[in-house]
Amino acid sequence: MVLPIGPLMIEHRLIEKMIKLIDKELINIEKENKPNLDFITTAVDFIKTYADACHHGKEEDILFRELKKKQISDEHKTIMNELIQEHIHGRKLTSEVLEEKIRYLQGNKNS
Repeated sequence: MVLPIGPLMIEHRLIEKMIKLIDKELINIEKENKPNLDFITTAVDFIKTYADACHHGKEEDILFRELKKKQISDEHKTIMNELIQEHIHGRKLTSEVLEEKIRYLQGNKNS
């Protein structure tokens, strides 16, 4: 029997795999001092489309909304609020990566 949270947990594992790839790419960028723009484009698309719109959308628009209607422990409320803040932070970081990519393409090689 699959629990309702099961698909979200599977999605978390996939997102974690992409984050590991991003971490490896950061090491390559630092070593070679040159970004792989195709990788950055793909990673940003994955984060915006899959992680944020699809996965975070399910959490925020369904799971968290329904949990707010229920009596849950203070610990679970804290975890839920931390996740919401992580989503907001992730969106900000993704926007910053896009801004830096644009600056790089415009000739700012320090971006």
